[in-house]
Amino acid sequence: MDIAFASTIELATAIAARTISAVAALDAHLAQIDRGNGAVNAIVTLDREGARERARQADVARARGDALGPLHGVPFTLKDTHDTAGMKTTVGFPPFADYVAKKDSPVAARLKAAGAILIGKTNVATMLSDWQSDNPLFGRTGNPWNLSRTAGGSSGGAAAAVAAGMTPFEIGTDMQDSIRLPAAFCGVYGLKPTEHRVSLAGAFPDPGGTARSVRLMSCLGPLARSAEDLALIYRIIAGPDGGDTDLAPVPVEATETPDVGTLRFAVATTFPGFPVAGEISAAVEKLGEKLGSAGAMVDEAKLPRLDLHDDLAEGGALIGMMLEAAQPDPPEQPTPVSRWFTALARRDRSILGWDRFFESCDALLCPVAMTTAFPHCAPGTAIEVNGREENYWMLPAYGAVFNYSGHPALTIPGGYDREGLPIGLQLVGRRWSETRLLGIASAIAPLTDGYRRPTGY
Repeated sequence: MDIAFASTIELATAIAARTISAVAALDAHLAQIDRGNGAVNAIVTLDREGARERARQADVARARGDALGPLHGVPFTLKDTHDTAGMKTTVGFPPFADYVAKKDSPVAARLKAAGAILIGKTNVATMLSDWQSDNPLFGRTGNPWNLSRTAGGSSGGAAAAVAAGMTPFEIGTDMQDSIRLPAAFCGVYGLKPTEHRVSLAGAFPDPGGTARSVRLMSCLGPLARSAEDLALIYRIIAGPDGGDTDLAPVPVEATETPDVGTLRFAVATTFPGFPVAGEISAAVEKLGEKLGSAGAMVDEAKLPRLDLHDDLAEGGALIGMMLEAAQPDPPEQPTPVSRWFTALARRDRSILGWDRFFESCDALLCPVAMTTAFPHCAPGTAIEVNGREENYWMLPAYGAVFNYSGHPALTIPGGYDREGLPIGLQLVGRRWSETRLLGIASAIAPLTDGYRRPTGY
């Protein structure tokens, strides 16, 4: 077993069988961090000795015959936004440089209760506000496939760490493609669940104890090197927890892998007016053809009659209003409450439009970003796509559409472009269908290139 690149499930199985120890699993990942993190800069906080002691205790428990949970002894990292008792949470923001939460977020607590061993934290965009992971505290994260390219953001450190074998899985946050875009850029899998499926409590540092304002569109979800690992981690972190009252009391179903021949796919190589690199469109089309050859019903997507550009604008307006409410000093002319309700009514139309769309298919196959990993640049710099300069702020458009509507979506590896950079594709499903979507991703994995280890790691 190549421990650093073993899947979460493989590690948990090997530790349970005592084929390897939790200490050995941890040491393999620490060695991988020592080899690669200096260049990639994915992991920004590391609790080496604390993790080793927890791994030792996990091995003692296993020797006694005690099972700590489905992740007994498996090491992992967390994006530097989750509250973690005894470990800093900074979101790359200098005023939070020394912030340490008094308790774990529900997601961190559930993973620890399942037996996983927290190693450290991964890099982010400052305050999670960009699609490159760069900040004044820790600098920027490079892409393991090409260090001159971004790993994406805001979960760029998470995606890079998973891709480079520094951690078997991660938990990102996604308000505008912030899990799926980095996963695509780094060649790994990433899930944005249905809105209100995974607790947002403790998902952002709050030294002042202010009222939580981000209650819509943002989601927490796993990144890993296989759809099966996503499914395992998702089952652990999803569902009501007593901390986030917005969570739906919907049971988390077991993931079943369907027969490809029973599935119905809608395929969209682009969305109206959205730029996309030709190689990404071609990868979508190629996978659609493979699905058809495998017996699936594949049709060109007849997208809902929605103004998707307006959806993006309204989504941005909702985010702006939520952030405005979080400011300690309100503006002189705050946005009227009536504008909030108007925005929600507009969003309802989009949600219902996509709900109707998914009545006729099991999944939508489409791009997840308009380009593959681009060179590091200042935020707002035009991005070259098909030889044309495109608006930087359109980078997450294909994913942000489904933050606005709340539907579950995940990134799957879809091949490589002419420069050898990963191409990520997006699968989207009906609301509350995460387990179905994860099963579909597992079923079609043999038709894709899947995860590949970056050269040099």
